[in-house]
Amino acid sequence: MQPTAILSALDQEQRGLIELLQQPQKVQHAGRTFWLGNLHGQPVVLAIAKIGKVSAAITSAALIERFGAGRIIFVGVAGGLGTGVNVGDVVVATGFVQHDMNASPLFPRYEVPLYGQTTFASDAALTALLCQAASAALASNPTVFGAKLHQGLIASGDRFVSAARESGALRESLAGAGHEILAVEMECAAVAQVCSDYGVAFAAVRTISDRADDNAPVDFATFVEQVASRYARLVIEKLLLLL
Repeated sequence: MQPTAILSALDQEQRGLIELLQQPQKVQHAGRTFWLGNLHGQPVVLAIAKIGKVSAAITSAALIERFGAGRIIFVGVAGGLGTGVNVGDVVVATGFVQHDMNASPLFPRYEVPLYGQTTFASDAALTALLCQAASAALASNPTVFGAKLHQGLIASGDRFVSAARESGALRESLAGAGHEILAVEMECAAVAQVCSDYGVAFAAVRTISDRADDNAPVDFATFVEQVASRYARLVIEKLLLLL
């Protein structure tokens, strides 16, 4: 049985999952640490991608090539960009776009060169299960009362968006190209492209740590340390029970 890969950018985003592993096995590969084992009867491999699209792509390829991952789930935090997407809310992605991709005038703005597409869709079946898991996780955790679940596009780019003017301009530019973005982060569009090339199912859930505004550095650091791992553990445990 092919393992389910659980991927995050930072240690804090999946802290606690390693402790839950049954028959854990630590493997060093490609400058990264991978943990193999079983969670709720499912074979899994846990990995930290590190920050940014290149690092995420390398880790994703390793999960597929070296560890035979049958599906990849990304769990972590993001900045809220869409209207009504607030700190503490959860976004399950339906697709991904690289907001810093610009090969114009050779190709349209945001289009990935030689792919003929701007967005990479998440796997529909896996995304539906992830939505169920996220909804159940929110319902079972009284400390996140009032948090909402959203579904939509996530934008990735190699910069930390941390100013209200910048996030507003980014939102307007993407909307002008037909992309209504809910959240912004630095990895998932790259993972989606790798998984598309390999024919591996990919889905992602991001908890909103900040509003990608002038308070983002403080909000992000606090949320990642205090909240992120609890969300990740709840959602992943619920998801594995559905697989």
